[in-house]
Amino acid sequence: MTIPRPYALLAEITYRCPLHCPYCSNPITVRNGNLKGGTPVTPGKMGSQELAPPCHAELSTDEWKRVIREAADLGILQIGFSGGEPLARRDLPDLIRAAREASLYTNLITSGIGLDDDRLYALRDAGLDSVQLSFQSDNTDLADEIAGTRAHQRKLDAAAKIRAAGIPLSLNFVIHRRNIDRLAQMIALAEFLQAERVELANVQFYGWAFLNRAALLPTREQVVRAREIATAAKARLAGKIDIFYVLPDYYETRPKPCLNGWGQRYLTVNPIGEVLPCPTASSAIPDLHFENVRARELDWIWRESESFNRFRGTEWMPEPCRSCPQREIDFGGCRCQAALLTGNAANTDPVCTLSPNRARVDAVLRDLNSSPPKAFGGDWTYRMNPKSAATLQ
Repeated sequence: MTIPRPYALLAEITYRCPLHCPYCSNPITVRNGNLKGGTPVTPGKMGSQELAPPCHAELSTDEWKRVIREAADLGILQIGFSGGEPLARRDLPDLIRAAREASLYTNLITSGIGLDDDRLYALRDAGLDSVQLSFQSDNTDLADEIAGTRAHQRKLDAAAKIRAAGIPLSLNFVIHRRNIDRLAQMIALAEFLQAERVELANVQFYGWAFLNRAALLPTREQVVRAREIATAAKARLAGKIDIFYVLPDYYETRPKPCLNGWGQRYLTVNPIGEVLPCPTASSAIPDLHFENVRARELDWIWRESESFNRFRGTEWMPEPCRSCPQREIDFGGCRCQAALLTGNAANTDPVCTLSPNRARVDAVLRDLNSSPPKAFGGDWTYRMNPKSAATLQ
């Protein structure tokens, strides 16, 4: 099998974060040097779990610089600095400068918390090419409730600073049942903030989102109405703002290609150096071993490691994927979703109507859409305890 060249690296440089979103997929604990998803916790019940990987467990500045050089040698063209909140790393300008020196396009994926003028201009001067800023809603009270902390106004301030610094701005709104009915207002906010690109991404149900699925999954009526709003806005704003609307997987009839195919174009390096074909793979597929950049070069991991080769290509596929004419288009769908819903990452993604496990998705949708929404709402579980988790100031 010919091994393709990767296109982009997601550098998750820390899992420390000032927000506590109930749809986050990042782990909160580290034990014996390995990241663990742990048991999601209800606010006020942290127990003995350790919040996020401690600083000493994260890759050092020099280790990240080596990863960046190896990524460029591998043929990668762009790098996204993410987390957690990447601004929690004081060496972020050094890492961006290293990426610029390696001729990589750089994108900062951030909540904006901690982005003051000094930091922003240091990042710009280091070579930062663009910023993707996350928002939980257009409404302050709702946005702060979702984030688990007062963050919305600080995000608005960050957006204004980014535009004033002349850095291209993208916005990301994570859409779910609690905020989907404000989709038109969120698009209006994107216009006001002069964003060049907007992602309206419905929650993907991994990590905390899987735990909170009953509170987050929108109804069919909400999804239909939101798609109409997004389609109209995309046409109206063509040439001004690029709008990308991502339909919830559970309402699809065919699966999305997972990152354009497992081990085809993308790779992730997490805070402790594990290299992942998919950002959620370490928590969703516990029986898969992931190599570490502290022990192996990135090129070897991409080409030779078991984790990248297990679902690469089409030979691993079961029926009906193996004989499906779309097998090299959707690549069997999402491996993490298959693992979470069926217990086996090698199964066909259950959102596919040809999957023998599609009934599991249909049952979730039937229960949701045949009952009053309040019966499936209620409080959600935050990623961390908003009252006790450390936050950026």
